[in-house]
Amino acid sequence: MNKDRSYAVFGLGRYGRAVAKELAAAGADVLAVDIDENIVNAVASEIPFCKCADVTDPDVIKRLGIADIDVVIIAMAAGLETSVMATMLCKEAGAGQVIVKCSNEINCRILSRVGADRVVVPENESGIRMARNLLSSGIMEYIELSDSLSMVELHVNEKWRGKSLIELDLRRKYSINVVAIISNDEVHVSPDPEMPLSDSMRLIVIGESASIERLK
Repeated sequence: MNKDRSYAVFGLGRYGRAVAKELAAAGADVLAVDIDENIVNAVASEIPFCKCADVTDPDVIKRLGIADIDVVIIAMAAGLETSVMATMLCKEAGAGQVIVKCSNEINCRILSRVGADRVVVPENESGIRMARNLLSSGIMEYIELSDSLSMVELHVNEKWRGKSLIELDLRRKYSINVVAIISNDEVHVSPDPEMPLSDSMRLIVIGESASIERLK
């Protein structure tokens, strides 16, 4: 789990608050920022480090220490101009990765042009799902199928390389089922259980959410 990385969340509306809470609950170092003092006070009990600040101010970005933050999630609801300014300031400050929430395809293109490393449309990816993706070591994609069942896309880790699915026996060890293998951008359903796995492959697995957590 990538708890060693530092995170900052700008904007504590429903989406940003969900991201920040999930990161904080997992024990990650997360700084939550919103310009509305009432919102900051409301979430202070759930997120240890909350600040009321205007992140479109270059001096604020410096004081917050954004240059030392690994991942900044910009989830402000104030409009495109605010997100653009915050994105540019974070990139100029040297933040490791900047992920920005956007409302439509045009806004996503604009934010990518000004430096966003990744853009997210909330209708396609929930705040909780984003946080779990950020925290998950080796997990590329995390999809909640129900309250208790999840499907994830995994890298083949070092311990699995050169071994077959039969040898790994993931169903018995982790209570998960491998439903497909992605190799050379091709998806192979019902994969050969005796085929050795390589580091270029990715596994699609389904299992109880609790089992996925143990796997991480």
